[in-house]
Amino acid sequence: MEGKRVVVSALQFACTDDVSTNLNTAERLVRAAHGKGANIILIQELFEGYYFCQAQREDFFQRAKPYKGHPTILRMQKLAKELGVVIPVSFFEEANNAHYNSIAIIDADGADLGLYRKSHIPDGPGYQEKFYFNPGDTGFKVFQTKFAKIGVAICWDQWFPEAARAMVLQGAEILFYPTAIGSEPQDTGLDSRDHWKRVMQGHAGANLVPLVASNRIGKEIIETEHGKSEITFYGNSFIAGPAGEIIASADDKEEAVLVAHFDLDKIKSKRHSWGVFRDRRPELYKCSISKLLFCLSWDMLLHGSRNQGLCNAFRGKHF
Repeated sequence: MEGKRVVVSALQFACTDDVSTNLNTAERLVRAAHGKGANIILIQELFEGYYFCQAQREDFFQRAKPYKGHPTILRMQKLAKELGVVIPVSFFEEANNAHYNSIAIIDADGADLGLYRKSHIPDGPGYQEKFYFNPGDTGFKVFQTKFAKIGVAICWDQWFPEAARAMVLQGAEILFYPTAIGSEPQDTGLDSRDHWKRVMQGHAGANLVPLVASNRIGKEIIETEHGKSEITFYGNSFIAGPAGEIIASADDKEEAVLVAHFDLDKIKSKRHSWGVFRDRRPELYKCSISKLLFCLSWDMLLHGSRNQGLCNAFRGKHF
């Protein structure tokens, strides 16, 4: 019997710091993905310009725009309707006095299905997002599109298994992660690309859903308060299957339009038969580290030093 089939795509390209140029590139690649049969097409994070979070600069807040009437969203709505495809659109949102790293989900008829605001906000050399973005207040969401119910989170969210599980528990059939990640300015020897991929492959495998990750490429130099900062974005955009297997992948230098075909009914049957959602024990997952330390310390008072090593391990965060 014919199942519920969907074709997903991940785009990958180098950004300039000119919005019009980047939108033209994104549209060209969306059209190319559509030409390959794609139904849901993921563009990378904050694709309107350079990844400006390398610096803490007041003038960069001028890049933010309100959600309603946002020109990039409006353009992508028109494109989605013309091609009959779903396009999640990443943008820097201004909401009164708050600012968010946000994504609008555009359905195949051009309708705006709603907004997700990035929940986990990183703060480290080269990735100083806390200067610009409030923590998202939407919670993790799923969106019923024409082709599938999808969960969409953003970049740093992808390192947290709780986010992926929360979306799949709400019925997400595919997970999407637009991203901007590359070299580490403070440590040129650190290359996280394989770690980055394995973590998301784990989300796909643990939840038995396909996963689509889109990252940028290219070298971007930003003038910071301490001089120039440089990141080389490593691309490696990929699409994983429901066992975490890599179905399609890009390299670290070339523009790419990845596509993969999935039978969502077949995957649903496999997900149900595998039993990971049947056998969940959420009542056992509520123990925080602080509560565990309290319990172990109390146990030590009652039973002596039997658990001293375990207590010390958790105090030292060796877990």
